[in-house]
Amino acid sequence: MSQFEEHIEVKGARVHNLKNIDVTIPRDKLVVITGLSGSGKSSLAFDTIYAEGQRRYIETFSAYARQFLGGLERPDVDKIDGLSPVIAIEQKTTSRSPRSTVGTITEIYDFLRLLYARASDAYSYNTGEKMVSYNDDQIKELIIENFKGKRINILAPVIRSRKGHYRELFEQIAKQGFVKVRTDGEIRDLIKGMKLDRYKTHDIEIVIDRLKIDDSIDNDKRLSETINTAMYHGEDVLIVIDQDTDEVRYFSRNLMCPSTGISYPNPEPNNFSFNSPKGACPKCHGLGKLYQINEQKIIPDTSQSIKQGALAPHGPQKNSWIFKQLETIAQRFQFSLNDPYQSIPKEAKEMILYGGNEKFSVESKTLGVTRNYNIDFEGVANFIENQYHNSDSTSLKRWAKEFMDKVPCQECGGSRLRKESLYFKVNELNIAELAHKDIIDLSDWFEDLPKHLSGKQWKISEEIIKEIKTRLRFLVDVGLEYLSLDRSSKSLSGGEAQRIRLATQIGSQLVGVLYILDEPSIGLHQRDNEKLINSLVSLRDVGNSVIVVEHDKDMIERADYVIDIGPKAGKHGGEIISEGNPEELKTHHTLTADYLNGTKQIEVPKERRAGNGKTILLEGCTGNNLKDITVEFPLGKMIGITGVSGSGKSTLINETLYPIMNAHYFNGVKKPMPYKNIKGLENIDKVIDINQSPIGRTPRSNPATYTGVFSEIRSLFAKIPEAMIRGYKPGRFSFNVKGGRCETCQGGGLRVIEMNFLPDVYVECETCQGKRFNRETLEIRYKGKSISDVLEMTINEGVEFFEHIPKIYKKLKTIQDVGLGYITLGQQSTTLSGGEAQRIKLATELSKRDTGNTFYILDEPTTGLHFEDIRVLMLVLNKLVNKGNTVLIIEHNMDVIKMCDHLIDIGYEGGKKGGKVVGIGTPEALTKNTKSYTAKFLKKELNS
Repeated sequence: MSQFEEHIEVKGARVHNLKNIDVTIPRDKLVVITGLSGSGKSSLAFDTIYAEGQRRYIETFSAYARQFLGGLERPDVDKIDGLSPVIAIEQKTTSRSPRSTVGTITEIYDFLRLLYARASDAYSYNTGEKMVSYNDDQIKELIIENFKGKRINILAPVIRSRKGHYRELFEQIAKQGFVKVRTDGEIRDLIKGMKLDRYKTHDIEIVIDRLKIDDSIDNDKRLSETINTAMYHGEDVLIVIDQDTDEVRYFSRNLMCPSTGISYPNPEPNNFSFNSPKGACPKCHGLGKLYQINEQKIIPDTSQSIKQGALAPHGPQKNSWIFKQLETIAQRFQFSLNDPYQSIPKEAKEMILYGGNEKFSVESKTLGVTRNYNIDFEGVANFIENQYHNSDSTSLKRWAKEFMDKVPCQECGGSRLRKESLYFKVNELNIAELAHKDIIDLSDWFEDLPKHLSGKQWKISEEIIKEIKTRLRFLVDVGLEYLSLDRSSKSLSGGEAQRIRLATQIGSQLVGVLYILDEPSIGLHQRDNEKLINSLVSLRDVGNSVIVVEHDKDMIERADYVIDIGPKAGKHGGEIISEGNPEELKTHHTLTADYLNGTKQIEVPKERRAGNGKTILLEGCTGNNLKDITVEFPLGKMIGITGVSGSGKSTLINETLYPIMNAHYFNGVKKPMPYKNIKGLENIDKVIDINQSPIGRTPRSNPATYTGVFSEIRSLFAKIPEAMIRGYKPGRFSFNVKGGRCETCQGGGLRVIEMNFLPDVYVECETCQGKRFNRETLEIRYKGKSISDVLEMTINEGVEFFEHIPKIYKKLKTIQDVGLGYITLGQQSTTLSGGEAQRIKLATELSKRDTGNTFYILDEPTTGLHFEDIRVLMLVLNKLVNKGNTVLIIEHNMDVIKMCDHLIDIGYEGGKKGGKVVGIGTPEALTKNTKSYTAKFLKKELNS
């Protein structure tokens, strides 16, 4: 093999901060790219190698196809040799659509639909009998066999249980040459002008033929033609009636219940899809849940009167049309609006909630006159429901939701499918019951399935079952055995979503592909790390090249080859500082090597903080898989929430605790998961949540605009004497609005030149030379620098430059403290790495004034961070706790866990087997817990 085939060679890579580097990556190996956050790892892996692989793939299409796909920009690299087709598995969270589930992402549900469409048995939803279907020859044979020597009527059903007089239908039937019909079980002659009672429901069948069954050839031919005609008029269903005994038999080309004649269409895969009108439940449209009015929310306190505000949506009495209508209803039912709601007559309550339309008159005894009143009232509950379903305003919909509960749809029981689809079964289970099983149980069910299938069913389904079993095994291999196929993808964590995509890729069994993964170990407990690494090794062993951007110690040590990028981050990075196998790497004197060989480490604190003695107590949490747990959070400490993936950490903190606190301090609208009680909220002043969602992803968003420091800088420039003489306001210094920006590039600094059939080319704007502002704006200078020069400064330069302006200095200093001194103020958000974006967010929140009594919630803040970055981050968080604040961190990273003062370990497993508190206390106390998985790894870390 030539060297070209054994390696991927990258020459002269200059994307973002890469310093014209050359690198040789071995093929068919597990290669880890590591280094500080922002050093250029993703620039090499994704923006250079993956981007070039994608571009070459699209180049293979015709010029005609490329104009619809849009071209891809060529990365700034001299050449890349030895590149195979590339698949990237990034951290982008999966679809937020309520229609997307684990089953649909992994495609296992598509195979299940195929299995049910081809190899299931159908049962009647009326009688539970097995459905039957026949072809025309079988129907003829059955009629001859069952009715030999008897006189029969053959009928074609045209109307089933519907109201109407059907005069036109009878005229139409007569024109087609038929003389008799059977209406509601009675055979009648067709006469001119015949019609039925329009307000009753009717069954109508056409009498196609009346004949005696015998062995003559004429009879055989006549029967065949009759069956054909009846099938045509009865839409593939016919009825045979014995004239002597009135015995009724149904026959159908479709699936049909032999007793009641109800028929199902022949099953197709989309009959089992909740995203297709053919399969989705007609009431909830395949979502499985509906919003329903909760009367208790409309009338929370029945001892109040309507005047005092018993009707929560309308509040106390006002001079409005609604209250005038309520007064009229009160007159009609003889009660007063001052009466407690519970004492109002039942009919009146019904009308207040669900409306009514009636006229009535009241005689005035004193004046001797009669006054007529007209009630035309929609009803409070109906009004709320209409606003929810028909209003275009988001805030009105949100208002309506306050008085409604999200409940499982009664029609489909939350299964999302229409009734008929749920009566197709394989081994006595329907498709919704299968999708509800945990993946590990489902896997066992499929192992056992072949014993329960008939020979024909097995022949049809053998290949499908093989595919399903393989895919389920890969999900178990990446540590996701606790999920079920009907779990909504909205509720998955970032790490779970990425591992599902990984399992889908492993399931596709491709060979010779280059896989690039972005930190797949995020959100994964150390226990499951081994499973993940083995999955990547198996991808490599079947003949693929795997490149992983990763900071995890275990992953680096198991790699075949490691590339370390540095030495620092941003403009001080972008160089290869060491490469080789993990053992060679440890001998080099780089930051990564120092942490790997133990020269440097994140120190365990000498003593744990005692806290301020106050606590928050959260009782009776039962959301998702939580088993009615009560948790105490000690304040004034650094609290760590640990536990295996899927054990219920996010449900407890992000879905229960944070929404309760947010609603209490800031009137947040998100509804918390069910809990019984919370005590101690008065012990803190406010709550700040720093989660994993990305910051602005447009080229116009940058660190200065995101953190809000740019507004302060613009206000400063507007106060410069020259700007005040010219009458410039802060808006003059914005590149997003007309006035001060360069209009040629509209404040972008770049112009897009559209090239037909080729990627768009970005060139520096010739009017402003990339400065974004027009000449007049740039003439305003502060300490000799224009607004454009300020955007070009790094954070470190900005801290010095603005040190005498406290508002600006404080925000920039916080960004510098979290280790981002190297990025520029105006750097586009799209070019920030995942770890950098996470810390910009962190800096924004940390720069808000802390009260010394604030509760911070951080969800996996180590995402995208190197050992050294974690050390810097922990310094910042420790400063916060030392001021008296409480910091709560959901984390799997042992370096963070060992620095916490108090740990709460949730477990024991993920999914249904999780949701319990396994252990609480200091890290040292937790290591003595034999049931905790976290304890095992923590012990190793504390002893190292």
